[in-house]
Amino acid sequence: MTSAARPRARTRALTGSAAVLGLSVGMIMATGAGTPASAATWPTASGSQAVSATISLSGTKDYGMLRLYGTGDLGTDNQDEDQGPILDLAAGTVLKNVIIGAPAADGIHCAGSCTLQNVWWEDVGEDAATFRGSSSSNVYTVSGGGAKSASDKVFQFNGAGTLNVSNFAVQGFGTFVRSCGNCSTQYKRTINLNTIEATYSGSRLVGINTNYGDSATLKAIKIVGDTSKKIIPCQKYIGNNTGAEPTTNGTGPDSTYCKYATTDITYS
Repeated sequence: MTSAARPRARTRALTGSAAVLGLSVGMIMATGAGTPASAATWPTASGSQAVSATISLSGTKDYGMLRLYGTGDLGTDNQDEDQGPILDLAAGTVLKNVIIGAPAADGIHCAGSCTLQNVWWEDVGEDAATFRGSSSSNVYTVSGGGAKSASDKVFQFNGAGTLNVSNFAVQGFGTFVRSCGNCSTQYKRTINLNTIEATYSGSRLVGINTNYGDSATLKAIKIVGDTSKKIIPCQKYIGNNTGAEPTTNGTGPDSTYCKYATTDITYS
């Protein structure tokens, strides 16, 4: 279950081998912790593969920059919450070097701790990735990559544990990372964002539930094209487990829930 999802239909072209790759979202270079994100070039796909049924993965899978896109039951282009993912990762899976094209359905699901390394979403479907699992020891790692055109959320954090996102570029989004505000089972969640390039338009970098003890730490955040500073770095909510729309609970750094200084965020 997601929080504050506003279904909005969008028009997409089916992505295949002739897909246009001239996307303006920056490619984040892994230059080390604390180094500002820098724009480069969206990766070129090595090929394209249609996916008509969710692919289940375990262990380590390197796709070599293959583009996967949905077709059939996964060929959806909306915010319906009953969509399946393109890839379903068992706990402990390491996924490398893949492009999720469009239609993207519900992107990637992680059943527990997982690592997404150099994963790119050309046009986010319902969500780019959803992190699940009930153990507080779960660690979900997103290292490198980028996502574009998320009408609602990019990363949906439904499970327990810690989500680390670093060296990532995002452009055109509602909320970059959201701790589920109305899941039937709720947890304390920890979110760490480090070396992120966020290009306007966007509404929130991160949304957390203060009443469940969530926290978000932001470091080396670069916001591009938001001259009016409309993007909220950290939105606090009062979450619930009833499915109701969560209420807001303030914004800005407070050293307990939203952990960052003004110097951690730069604008260009």
